Amino acid sequence: MTGERVLQDGKQVIQAARQALETLEDRLGDEFVNAVNLIYETRGRVIVTGMGKSGVIARKLAATLASTGTPSNYLHAAEGIHGDLGMITGDECVIALSRSGETEELLKLLPAFQRLGTSLIAMTGKPDSTLAEHASIVLDTSITEEACPMGLAPTTSTTVMLTMGDALAIALLEKRGFREEDYAFLHPGGSLGNKLLLTVGDLMHTGEAIPVVQENTLMRDALFEITSKGLGVTGVLDSASTLVGVITDGDLRRGLEHNSRMLEEPAFSIMTQDPKWISRNALAQKALHLMEQFSITQLFVYEEAKDGPPVGIIHIHDILKAGIA
Repeated sequence: MTGERVLQDGKQVIQAARQALETLEDRLGDEFVNAVNLIYETRGRVIVTGMGKSGVIARKLAATLASTGTPSNYLHAAEGIHGDLGMITGDECVIALSRSGETEELLKLLPAFQRLGTSLIAMTGKPDSTLAEHASIVLDTSITEEACPMGLAPTTSTTVMLTMGDALAIALLEKRGFREEDYAFLHPGGSLGNKLLLTVGDLMHTGEAIPVVQENTLMRDALFEITSKGLGVTGVLDSASTLVGVITDGDLRRGLEHNSRMLEEPAFSIMTQDPKWISRNALAQKALHLMEQFSITQLFVYEEAKDGPPVGIIHIHDILKAGIA
């Protein structure tokens, strides 16, 4: 098979999926709205079930719903008829996925759904199937043909189901007013969670690790403070322990180039006045933004206002190490 033929086959699959999705978009209507409203009003969890490739899509849909604010679980249809049906109490809403609508394992679950009074949404390519007949709402995911040349392997049909599931999840996300902060709360281990949850206070250096000297401290001692604390900077405090300036290792290098006696001078003669600072409750992402905006690599930290000595210091490396970029 030539490379050109391989590309042609690949493009045909994509074209088939695109055409099927355009048809799906045209069919989206009241049933979709009703499904979103039904799920939104459900007191219990959403149970998503299916078999085979539809089961794989069902598992993904359950995961997407759960991560976007709609509590949900995946129920393997075959395991459901062997005991896992116990996860359903009657307060749930079930979404059942089946291209044919005649999947044996799903049909065996229907009497239990009816007995429990569970709402049933069918996502199927056969709106006149047995599954559809027993459902409160039917989401039509029918296609003209599979992209598979034999018409056997679920390809276009699963793409359409996947997209319908994502459409449900995002419509529900919007209806719930789900925010970035909510998403981060459900994903605390990810980079987005770090961006939206980690505060300056979570990452800052405190106590003896804060590099500070007094205004009249000689620069040779300020140099020791900078190198010993390892943050490339020291704060300069006045007699009231208020931060009035900063001296960086860059300031030292530049100063020594022009003044060989600089190490014998007091800190206040070298410091940069009115240094930037940040609240400990601010997001670490905001600290990174300030550092980038002013081309600095450290920020001293206060509680809420610049009052008294700083309570901490945060370095750009602390933020990057936490996975925030």
